Amino acid sequence: MPYTAVVRLDPRLSARLHQKARASRWDVPVEAFARALDASAAKAFAGQTPAPRTIERYLSALHLEDLALACACADGHDAAWQHFILKYRPQLYRAADAIDSTGAARELADSLYGELFGVASRGGERQSLFRYFHGRSSLATWLRAVLAQRHVDRIRIVRKTGPLPDEDVLSTRVPVVTLPDPGRRDALAWMQAALAWALAQLTANDRLRLACYYARQMTLAQIGPLLDEHESTVSRQLARTRRDLRRLVEEGLAAQRLTDAQIAECFRSVIDDAGPLDLGELLGTGTAEPIKEIGLDRSTERQT
Repeated sequence: MPYTAVVRLDPRLSARLHQKARASRWDVPVEAFARALDASAAKAFAGQTPAPRTIERYLSALHLEDLALACACADGHDAAWQHFILKYRPQLYRAADAIDSTGAARELADSLYGELFGVASRGGERQSLFRYFHGRSSLATWLRAVLAQRHVDRIRIVRKTGPLPDEDVLSTRVPVVTLPDPGRRDALAWMQAALAWALAQLTANDRLRLACYYARQMTLAQIGPLLDEHESTVSRQLARTRRDLRRLVEEGLAAQRLTDAQIAECFRSVIDDAGPLDLGELLGTGTAEPIKEIGLDRSTERQT
């Protein structure tokens, strides 16, 4: 597993966490588990130099048993792989059915097993998708997020390779062209930069909720199973994310040395007409949705 060391782990800490994870039942060596722990810390504290006690608190809070199972599966341990199939295949199928009730997403769930099992590279090391699991969430939550992203990726590919609409259909969609004033053009450019930066600061789960709800028009009931959350929890998390996003956008605009008046004008411009700004593109779904719908104008929650 490629990683950049953050701190040299105390061997006693590695051994204690190895025991807590019950990693020996999958024949995961302490040294291999220590590398997985260090990779997780490197990902979490990228660009930082945390104190050893901070590292210890972080590692102790990981889903250690899930991390040990992922390490064993990535190394091709038969018993670990069979345990994974028995425990997680039903959960993956339920998540697939929540994404697409027609059953089409089950193909994606099945295709994940090849990536999870891994193949040997030229150097002989197994290249398994499990190497990207760092234990910060449960293995079930991580799998659902991977499956949802694969589904979004497939939608993007279909849209890019699909046939163009008929000429007469296109003719009904040609908008009236108006030349924007320079001030509005600048406001949209500033907003795009700030919004892209703000979205990058969110957690993967927060971005997934936004993409599913606003870009893909999924209901709270459909999103819940993807993240193992109740509808009310999804709603609360979306409300929190909208508040965080607005605050981050304001910070991003202020970082561009805009005045308060200019920041207010940026928000006004987007709420009135988002122009080329595409929330779907910024979230990586390729599905257009008015930017103001994410709450920059404090819009209300969509009903399920």
